[in-house]
Amino acid sequence: MDIAVTSGLIILVLLLIMLVAGVPIAAALAVSSVCAILPVLNFEAAVVTGAQRIFSGISIFSLLAIPFFILAGNIMNKGGIAIRLINLAKLVTGRTPGALAQTNVIANMLFGAISGSGTAAASAMGSIIGPVEEEEGYDPNFSAAANIATAPTGLLIPPSNVMITFSLVSGGTSVAALFMAGYIPGLLWGLACMLVIYMLAKKFGYRSKTKFEAKEKLSILFQALPCLLLIIIVIGGIIFGIFTATEGSVVAVVYSLILSLFFYKSIRFKDLPQIFRESARMTGIIVFLIGVSAIMSWVMAFTGLPTAISRGLLGLTDNKFVILFIINIILLFVGTFMDMTPACLIFTPIFLPVCTALGMNTVHFGIMLIFNLCIGTITPPVGTTLFVGVKVGKVRIETVFKQLLIYFAAIFLVLLLVTYIPLLSLWLPGLMGYV
Repeated sequence: MDIAVTSGLIILVLLLIMLVAGVPIAAALAVSSVCAILPVLNFEAAVVTGAQRIFSGISIFSLLAIPFFILAGNIMNKGGIAIRLINLAKLVTGRTPGALAQTNVIANMLFGAISGSGTAAASAMGSIIGPVEEEEGYDPNFSAAANIATAPTGLLIPPSNVMITFSLVSGGTSVAALFMAGYIPGLLWGLACMLVIYMLAKKFGYRSKTKFEAKEKLSILFQALPCLLLIIIVIGGIIFGIFTATEGSVVAVVYSLILSLFFYKSIRFKDLPQIFRESARMTGIIVFLIGVSAIMSWVMAFTGLPTAISRGLLGLTDNKFVILFIINIILLFVGTFMDMTPACLIFTPIFLPVCTALGMNTVHFGIMLIFNLCIGTITPPVGTTLFVGVKVGKVRIETVFKQLLIYFAAIFLVLLLVTYIPLLSLWLPGLMGYV
């Protein structure tokens, strides 16, 4: 049997067994990767090389952006940002049908982009907007479905840690290009869901009763402006080359600290140690995952597994549209069982060679992959954002999932557009000269 096929089967079988047995994903990745190389190298060489790959995989300067963006997100999650963004979103939606649910969508896009977490967006926005929607007669399942369906949009709208992870594992794809590429797909996801909300709200007669006076509008804008400036300063600085993504992450931390401590005064100095601990814990998990995934990437390259998979897929058909559709189906399936970071680390080196062989731009492929994995965060059985949204909305998963089906249809349609129309991902990066 070909060594690539043998190694691929070893990785697949061992990975599945260990994941079913409840072994942590990082340990499962490391063990299955080392075992997959044993037919070629002896045990001692495999273990020593694996250890070296872990250290080389995390000894990358640009990787520092991840812990700093995580820290900035945690500071802003606890820094009074949510309510100010919600009030701003209320101004935008006005009194359109389902205005409160529409507010939830816009607030999710803004807060998710600032915090870099779909789960944080679902929790913060659902807990604040949900009770208000219930007071105005909204069905809790309708409210929860709107919140859950749009919480992942902030993972596509930068800054996004998963984009930085993809940049590293794909061999240094421009982070600025990926950031710019995520805007239109993320906005299309949100707009598609807003259209669904509009149609359902008209059917059920959901209309907002909130009306702001001119003075209130100015106050809301003044309070929300500093939050929006974070996105403008950080993303603008990266896009225009004022600083790198890593330096931009540090700017985000300093800005969010000043904003939360001195402007909003919503956190105190004594809260910071806990925020630092939470950020360090999350960083440790992600960085270790990246390190052990370097072993798998090396094993794949050494055995020629990506090339074998590429030949296999291209051997099925030479139709680009069919191959991309198959890859989407696989990624959607994977996303339902695996968190975004490990899925990105595992499947980027597998499918990237296939897509580049089809003439697909790496940035375009990255957005397609991340879009698929974002959907996985709101689908069972491992959809963390789905479960958080259900808990915050105080609804049952089986009832809210029925409401989510129409949102899934809209989101899948956007996914197909993003897959088959490269301009949606590449127009903004091209405009800025990145692709």
